[in-house]
Amino acid sequence: MNLHEYQTKQLLAEYGIDVPAGEVAATAGQAGAAAGRLGGARWVVKAQIHAGGRAEADGVHLVDSPAQVEQSAKALLGRRLATRQTGPKGLPVQRVLVEAACDIARELYLSAVVDRGRQRVLLLVSASGGVEIEELADAQPESLLSVVIDPVVGLQPYQCRRIVFFLGLAPALIPAFTGLLGRVYQMLVDKDLSLLEINPLVITRGEALVAVDAKLVVDENALYRHADLQALYDSSQEDDKERRAREHGLNYITLDGDIACMVNGAGLAMATMDLIKLHGGEPANFLDVGGGTTAERVAEAFKLICSDGKVKAVLINIFGGIVRCDLIAEGLIAAVREVGVSLPVVVRLEGTNAVTGRRLLEDSGLAMTTAAGLGDAAQKVVDAARGNG
Repeated sequence: MNLHEYQTKQLLAEYGIDVPAGEVAATAGQAGAAAGRLGGARWVVKAQIHAGGRAEADGVHLVDSPAQVEQSAKALLGRRLATRQTGPKGLPVQRVLVEAACDIARELYLSAVVDRGRQRVLLLVSASGGVEIEELADAQPESLLSVVIDPVVGLQPYQCRRIVFFLGLAPALIPAFTGLLGRVYQMLVDKDLSLLEINPLVITRGEALVAVDAKLVVDENALYRHADLQALYDSSQEDDKERRAREHGLNYITLDGDIACMVNGAGLAMATMDLIKLHGGEPANFLDVGGGTTAERVAEAFKLICSDGKVKAVLINIFGGIVRCDLIAEGLIAAVREVGVSLPVVVRLEGTNAVTGRRLLEDSGLAMTTAAGLGDAAQKVVDAARGNG
């Protein structure tokens, strides 16, 4: 789960990490008043969306008066901001963050991320902050340092020394920077984060360390023990279908194709999409209804994928292990009758009571085509989407 920048900075401040003085505003008037309270000579107005690349998309304004703050907020609020991370539709801007501008002497990059392959936490640092880390890694991989932290022993002093020497920090900054590294690591662990990125981490002319921009991702599997973070969830920043899927406990991601997929199990869902591509089709979504799904959940999932206007055909691929195929078939029949689907639907059922499930589908009188195997199902649904079925 993503948080907004202003929410992330509130958490950073709780851990003793300095952030620019700022206030969040939902109207242009509130933004102008916030600038007056913050004082100073320059302010930054930032659109709050769950995506990076805002500055390139005119979502970050540096201005010189409270009146300009108000004008910038008015221009940003209520629009959909499209960045390279959002896609062409963009995301709605409902709040702006107004901050006093920092007196920047140097910009660094710092992030802590869970490396699931290594089962470790990685600290990534660079002396080149304020740029996209992916581009930096491609163009100048030597400018990045990766430090692997064993969760049994945590962040060690020698690792902090390695980082500060790599960055070439002035001796006077080393104690403060070492303390900041410890707080970043502790926040990642305490809050069950999968990513905490500070970019840029600024050294001011007064030699203070300030997190000018920050991004945070919470591991959704751990949200049950973080009610405070769960309360910060902003549904407006998600695709509407993805939000509805979350409400029903479904794992759904919108894609660009025209063949809707409904599968139980993430691995089987990936294989299903691969086979659709192999046969010349394009999946419209990733949808995992779960290994222990119910007929009711299948019905809700079916309604969800059929609500996508670009879909031309539907492939349902269910392996009945924990769940019985006949129960899945009953849920599908009920959903098709309720929704009144006119799209071609191809169904592949295997596993427990698969024969009974396929018979129920064939005897339903509904326009659903059963398939003998996954390859057969993929070919049939691609043909159907092309109008050849």
